Amino acid sequence: MKLDSTFKTGALCAALLLAVAANVQAGTGPEVISARAKAVQAAAINLDTHLDTPALFSQPGWKITDRHSYQKDGSQVDYPRMVEGGLDGGFWVIFTGQGERNAAGDLKARDAGLKRLSEIREMIAANPDKFELATTADDAARIKAAGKKSVYISMENAYPLEQDPSLLSFYYKQGLRMISLAHTSHNDFADSAGMGKAPEGEHHGLSDKGRALIEQANKLGILVDQSHASNTVFDQMIELSKAPIILSHSGAYDVFAHSRNIDDARIRKLAAKGGVIQVNSLGGYLIDTGATPEYRAEMGKLWASVGGRKSMTPEQREEVKGQIAAIDKKYGIRKADFDDYMRHLLHIIKVAGWQHVGLGADWDGGGGVVGYEDIVALPKVTQALLDAGYTDEQVKGILGDNTVRLIRQVQAMADPAAVKAALE
Repeated sequence: MKLDSTFKTGALCAALLLAVAANVQAGTGPEVISARAKAVQAAAINLDTHLDTPALFSQPGWKITDRHSYQKDGSQVDYPRMVEGGLDGGFWVIFTGQGERNAAGDLKARDAGLKRLSEIREMIAANPDKFELATTADDAARIKAAGKKSVYISMENAYPLEQDPSLLSFYYKQGLRMISLAHTSHNDFADSAGMGKAPEGEHHGLSDKGRALIEQANKLGILVDQSHASNTVFDQMIELSKAPIILSHSGAYDVFAHSRNIDDARIRKLAAKGGVIQVNSLGGYLIDTGATPEYRAEMGKLWASVGGRKSMTPEQREEVKGQIAAIDKKYGIRKADFDDYMRHLLHIIKVAGWQHVGLGADWDGGGGVVGYEDIVALPKVTQALLDAGYTDEQVKGILGDNTVRLIRQVQAMADPAAVKAALE
C-alpha cells in the first residue's frame, strides 16, 4: 500500500499500533492449526502479491536473514519468519511515493525506482542459498523445491517511468513482472482511488500515456495491477488489457465502503475476464477505525518530530510505540482483527469464485490486523479457509496456485518479439 511519504510513515504507525494492540481480545483467529491445515500449506505454493519489505532493506542494522520481532520494530516479513509461517515468496515491491509532477520530480522518482530495484537484486545476490529471482510461472514451484524463497518483482506506482516510459523494458530485463499505474494521488498515467473518498478524476480514468503503458506491459507479459487506481481506471483497464488483470492488494467495498476497495459488480467482471483479486489486510480498508482529520494531524506531527521511518533508531521505535498508544486511546481508534480480514476474504471468494482470489496482505506497507500481525500467522488463514468448508485444492488455489495460473496466462499472451527485444 504505502501512503506516499506521509503514508509511508503512516504504514509504520499502523504497524506499531498493531503491536500495541496485539494479544488483546477475541477475533484473533484459530488458536490451533490442524494437521490437515499444515499438510495443505506444505503442499501449496504460498505466495503473497504485495510485499513492501524492500522498504526495510536500506535501514541500518536491518537484515532479511535475521529474525525480527513485530513487537519490537514493526516489521512483518524476514527469512526466518517466512520459514516459520510457510510463505514461499511473492512479489517484492518497488514502491515510489508520488511527488512533484515536473522534470525534477520525475528525475527523482526515476532514481528512487532504480535504487529500490538494485536493493532487491542485491538482497537476492547476497543470499543465493535462501532467495532466488523468479520471472516465470514455473519458477515458483522450482524454487520452492530447491528449498529457497521466490522473489518476483513488482512496481507500485509507475511514477519512476513518467520521465521515460520506455524504461519498462529495462525493468522487465531486470525481473519486473507486475506494475500498477498510480498510488494515493493522480499521476501522468492514471487517476487514483484516493484514501477513503475517491477524489475528482484528472484523466477521466487512464491517460493516453497510461493506455500506452498497459499496451507495452501486455506485450512483455507483465501483470497489470489495478490496486490504488480509480473505479473508472478499472473499467477502462479491464477492457483495454488483452490479458487478465490483477488487483494485488484490495478489499471488498460491499463489506466496507472505502475508495481503495472494489465493489461486487466489478469483482464479478474481474473474474469473468479471468483476473485475480488478492485480499489486503490493512485495517483502515477493512473497517471504520474512527480516524478523524484531527487524529491524522496529531499523528503527522508525531512522525514529523522523529524524522520518518528510515531515520528511526530501535530506541525511538520503542518510545514512539508508547506515544502512538496514547494518541490512539485519546481518539478511541478501533483496530481491525483477524475476523475482519476473513470477512473480506470470504466475501470476495463467494463473489468471485475461489479460482479468482489470492492473498496480498500489504506486509510492511501498512497491512496486518490484530491476530494477523506478521507472516508467521499465515497458517491461520489456511485453517480458517478449511473451517469455512473449502477443499484442500481450493485452499491451495487461494494460497498461490491462482496467482501462478495468472502469471502463466499473462505471459502466454505476450508478444515474443517484444520480449526478445527487451531481453537483448
